[in-house]
Amino acid sequence: MEDLEIVELYWNRDESALSETKNKYGNYCHAIAYSILHNNEDTEETLNDTYLAAWNSMPPHHPLNLSTYLGKLCRRLSLNRWRYLNAEKRGGGQVTLSLDELGECVPDQKGIREELEEKLLAESINDFLSELKESERKIFVCRYWYFDPIEEIAKRFGYTQSKVKMSLKRSRDKLRQHLLKEGILV
Repeated sequence: MEDLEIVELYWNRDESALSETKNKYGNYCHAIAYSILHNNEDTEETLNDTYLAAWNSMPPHHPLNLSTYLGKLCRRLSLNRWRYLNAEKRGGGQVTLSLDELGECVPDQKGIREELEEKLLAESINDFLSELKESERKIFVCRYWYFDPIEEIAKRFGYTQSKVKMSLKRSRDKLRQHLLKEGILV
């Protein structure tokens, strides 16, 4: 079933939208949630929350790219669950490592203009990513969107771990300069 047909099912409040979504995007969303949570029970719970969030948000939303829409919902819900589960402990894990690595160049300040700032930051990061070479962009997205371990990224692209680490370091440095130039970092 095509994405627009699935979205129409949501808009018509047809419960088959949920099964169609699960059939088409269940594995995709599972991969996103599991890469953050590393626990099957929490992943399944997050998937159910993702489907519920999609049900509750359509209407009024009418996404043209359903996979991106579901991926964003699932990622946000997975990170929220991860933060909740790790509120007391600051252990290891790829999410902590990835967020710490980005922490030096992405502001984490909450304020009155939070939503506007987040939107501007997202646009700026998208602009930055479009300027990277394809291989650098893929490595960056694997690490900081999907939270893949460096070893897995190296294996996937046939690079050494040190090459992946260096690419990530250079990309973070470029991102920092980009955000400084845009006035997002001071």
